[in-house]
Amino acid sequence: MTGKKFDPKKLRKLNDPQRLLDIPPDHVCGKLSQQNPDVLIEIGTGTAFFSLAFHQQLKASITYACDLSDTMIHWIEENITPNYPYITPVKSEESSVPLSDGIADLVFMINLHHELEDQSLVMQEALRLLKPEGEVFIIDWKKEDMPQGPPVEIRCFPEQVELQLEKAGFVDIRSFDEMPKHFLVIGKKQ
Repeated sequence: MTGKKFDPKKLRKLNDPQRLLDIPPDHVCGKLSQQNPDVLIEIGTGTAFFSLAFHQQLKASITYACDLSDTMIHWIEENITPNYPYITPVKSEESSVPLSDGIADLVFMINLHHELEDQSLVMQEALRLLKPEGEVFIIDWKKEDMPQGPPVEIRCFPEQVELQLEKAGFVDIRSFDEMPKHFLVIGKKQ
């Protein structure tokens, strides 16, 4: 892992309720075409904080909470799955999720894009996981100086994410910047 990756020792920070104010699930879900997705996949889930929030907001049947950190997967198994059995932790590699092709209605990544070694490979993996007409959404820190978040030099612009989604084969790509600290990019699989 490189210095861009989130330090699992700071995982408690991922459960800060302020994060739901910064990235309100109802606001994000209002931008999606998919209003009743049944199967969700979060890549880079951390503690599954947003997996749980979006699962409940969308009333999905199952959410696969994928992460490459053993620490995070074990934390989810011990702290989330016993109370929320529909949140299934999945140990994954950065650009390889061990789930079948075309199983998800919605794939999402929150505050992960800036950490990725090969962003294009992860976009291709999201496309592989989605059913036809499924959507991906990516939320990450705006490339602006602010007290929170990663160093500004490793952040990206939404236009870069849009281009990566387009190259991966996504269509109907849309960007939104209404959130104060984050941008949102959505793409659809044909």
